[in-house]
Amino acid sequence: MTQPFTFQGPCKSATINVMIRGTITAPQSREHWKSDSNDHDSWITFNHISGLIVNGGGTLNGQGASWWDKKDASDRPTALRFLGCENLKHGSLTHLNSPRNHISITGCDGVLVSNVSLIAPETSPNTDGIDISSSTKVFIEHSTISTGDDCVAINSGSKFINITNIKCGPGHGISVGSLGKHGEYATVEEVYVSHIIFTRTTNGARIKTWEGGSGYARKITYDDITLVGVKNPVIIDQQYNALASIGRGVKISDVTFRNFRGTTKDKNAIELNCASIGCTDVVLKEINIIGLNGKRPSSSCSNVQGSFSSCNPTVTCLGN
Repeated sequence: MTQPFTFQGPCKSATINVMIRGTITAPQSREHWKSDSNDHDSWITFNHISGLIVNGGGTLNGQGASWWDKKDASDRPTALRFLGCENLKHGSLTHLNSPRNHISITGCDGVLVSNVSLIAPETSPNTDGIDISSSTKVFIEHSTISTGDDCVAINSGSKFINITNIKCGPGHGISVGSLGKHGEYATVEEVYVSHIIFTRTTNGARIKTWEGGSGYARKITYDDITLVGVKNPVIIDQQYNALASIGRGVKISDVTFRNFRGTTKDKNAIELNCASIGCTDVVLKEINIIGLNGKRPSSSCSNVQGSFSSCNPTVTCLGN
């Protein structure tokens, strides 16, 4: 069993290689958690280290089961956190059963995550695979993510994000957001998600923002997507968890969903739920989604401007 620890920078080098071989196991519960403070924010942290490589073929077992029944997600630790790192490479590792999200990338510049497996039960709450926040030039590729929440979540302050060749499921899909909670100003731009297989996920391609916030989510593309029994293959929700219309929110624009094919287990395959401020320049093309029963699913939208072509189901509210 390994107690929480931090590799504390600043540290700059052409290469610093941390190799993980065998299995590193976290404490099972808060009662076994020993640290210098009451901070349960993360298990393993790399803080402001440049030129870092973390690999080795080993396993990080977060032993999260005893944490999952805690109602407050913020009271559960992230398994692996990269904070303020530059030119980071992380790969060839297996991550199991984090108490919360498996990997957090915050305030980083120049990141490559490749050939990782992130695994937790479908019922485990808030066990995101990879959370990205306030980071630039992040590449995630050739990995398998099977958890109880988002396979990848792209949060505020992130730009130039490229996610490709990912097997996602079960889980909640690959999401931009949520953005704008508690009236916050939030931004995400230049996101490209491609060559993804979603299998029995709650969502496929999702953008979610809260009413009452501000900022923007723009220049976002989902391309070459395979769907296997996905509940919500394409979803924009600009009123995430809204109880009433507020009339302001995060602006969503320049979004493309292209080359989707496969099956949905829900009647509604495309949902574009925008608030009164609207979503603009939303494009859907080369979409072919059918129901698991072979029937054509439906689509729905509100307050959206854009276009569609070669799209099944059609999205007539966008025009043609």
